[in-house]
Amino acid sequence: MFLVVGLGNPGDKYDGTRHNIGFETIDYIASKYNIDVTRVKFKGVIGEGFIGGEKVILLKPTTYMNLSGESVREAMSFYKLSEEDIIIIYDDISLEVGKIRIREKGSAGGHNGIKSIISNINTDVFPRIKIGVGQPTGDLVSHVLGRFSKEEAEDLKEVIEVSSKAVEIIMKSGTKDAMNKLNGFKLSKNA
Repeated sequence: MFLVVGLGNPGDKYDGTRHNIGFETIDYIASKYNIDVTRVKFKGVIGEGFIGGEKVILLKPTTYMNLSGESVREAMSFYKLSEEDIIIIYDDISLEVGKIRIREKGSAGGHNGIKSIISNINTDVFPRIKIGVGQPTGDLVSHVLGRFSKEEAEDLKEVIEVSSKAVEIIMKSGTKDAMNKLNGFKLSKNA
């Protein structure tokens, strides 16, 4: 069983913002695999289903980004999962829009949601899919809570699809395989 967590902030005012790309990816996966993510549990909303015959729990923490780890810890504890059984999907300002980076472990890199998860589960060793949202030109908070341009939003459809594929590969054959296959991902328009 895997726990796949998309990070973001709850509420309509955050829909479509850079910080909510994790939520958008969970919504895409839920739609693709017909998983209903509406049950309120573990300080978030969850849905249970199957991807390639493997049971999966999709989770969108509703704690706000900075407390995401509380939600992840509660779900891991309830399902008795280890850190290898979780996959975290989130925004990364160090990657340009249209890029993803898959990692097995690592520091929070200044991302408060990841800081919270590391602090709550006491390790930085867990699979993660980082989705590029671009470097801020001004204020960081305004940037991550800002929306994508029309062109960027188009690019993200493909990136979200590839991120979903990364989840499938991690579940089936491991994080290293997903890293080897997808870390060099280029948008089809740039290929």
